[in-house]
Amino acid sequence: MHQWKRIVVGVDGSPGSRKALAWAAAEAADHGADLLVVNVWEHTLLPPAGSVSVSEHYVPEPSQTTTDELVQVIKEELGDDPPVQVQAQVKQGRPAKVLIDESAGADLLVVGHRGHGGFAGLVLGSVSQHVAAYAKCAVTVVR
Repeated sequence: MHQWKRIVVGVDGSPGSRKALAWAAAEAADHGADLLVVNVWEHTLLPPAGSVSVSEHYVPEPSQTTTDELVQVIKEELGDDPPVQVQAQVKQGRPAKVLIDESAGADLLVVGHRGHGGFAGLVLGSVSQHVAAYAKCAVTVVR
């Protein structure tokens, strides 16, 4: 098999993203690649201006809890001793854009077919549609 250097997988904790994580880890092991597990949180707007005295430019940093939760999901899906080198990252931004940016340095980008933001009737979520269209590497959408 062709040896890859890096596989990126987007994980939001949903069942679909957990399946994507397990699939990506197996693929990384088959190709001798490192696995970058990315959780993206999006800053939501605060209440309308004038309703509270909070700066519009305030963007909170991800909490240690968020990173700990991602590490816990990785342990639950891959065990304490994964078969590949795993790096966990929590980033702030729009999930599709962050994953597309990460795809520039990857051999493969893996996402679940629908994460927390999806509606039950959708076959593909908006993040998976965007990364499939705009990623800078091959993309796998795991059902």
